[in-house]
Amino acid sequence: MKPLIVLLLSFAISFLVIKIIKKEYDFELSARIAMSIMLLFTAIGHFAFTKGMSMMIPKFIPFKETFVYLTGIFEVLLAIGLLITKFKITSAWMLILFLLLILPVNIYASINNINYQKGTFDGNGLSYLWFRIPLQIFFILWTYISTIRV
Repeated sequence: MKPLIVLLLSFAISFLVIKIIKKEYDFELSARIAMSIMLLFTAIGHFAFTKGMSMMIPKFIPFKETFVYLTGIFEVLLAIGLLITKFKITSAWMLILFLLLILPVNIYASINNINYQKGTFDGNGLSYLWFRIPLQIFFILWTYISTIRV
């Protein structure tokens, strides 16, 4: 829920600021700025909640903490890439692929009731997926519409 709030609030603020500065609305730029801010926000979680995020990764995958750190760094790079004209399309496609690839991790975490912030097994469980899966689809559509479709 927090990433969605960050995304929408960042969009509203950037939409208005761009209107004030450029004297016109720029939906695509505002949407990319908002997605970049949201990615930076979620990347912080990879460093602040490393233990809990490591628990979200299935047991058969080695080097879980390293994987969490690398995906956090990857989110930061995607955030930057979305704002650089030369890299925005490539970054958008990579973000869409990334969002698709992390969905099984979120499903695994839900099945196992993982609370990544506490690093415990008292999370929301499968009911969380009723929100998370549509949210992933929303993020994918947001990225596609604001960057690739343009």
